[in-house]
Amino acid sequence: MRALLHGPRGHPVHPPLTDATIGAYTAATALALLAAFGVAEDKLAPAFWITLVVGLVFNAPTSVTGLLDWLEITPGTPLKRTATTHLLVMVAAAVLFGLAAIVGYGAWSDGELDAAPLVLTLLGFGTLTAGGWIGGSLVFVHGTRVEEEPEKPARDAIVPREEEIREV
Repeated sequence: MRALLHGPRGHPVHPPLTDATIGAYTAATALALLAAFGVAEDKLAPAFWITLVVGLVFNAPTSVTGLLDWLEITPGTPLKRTATTHLLVMVAAAVLFGLAAIVGYGAWSDGELDAAPLVLTLLGFGTLTAGGWIGGSLVFVHGTRVEEEPEKPARDAIVPREEEIREV
């Protein structure tokens, strides 16, 4: 179960889930902007809302796996401080997108995008971008869950062996 939630060595579960969440939120933001500029608003406003809800659905497993990874970090370290900042910023982004979905339900039901969900979505996207930047520093600066084995054979790097899965 642990390997399922965290992923085996060198293959964490959280980062790939972020791709789906960020992709859905980015698409929702683009649809909102297009609808706000009057491009097929009657079609794009409902598409915005559906895509936003898809992002919120993806956000659930992304958040759970991220929280589980966060719980594994040693308290009081620079890594924990960076990870905590990432966590708080991403929670703020999720709240903004959630509020946008709640107040933007009319986009789905009547095909019109009001200012409030647009503003909340844009704020959510800005916050998401900041959170992604901070999350990237967890990997590319702190090296979180990165296995430095450049000489490992490609097959073993791509498909972890059973003993590596059990180590997690």
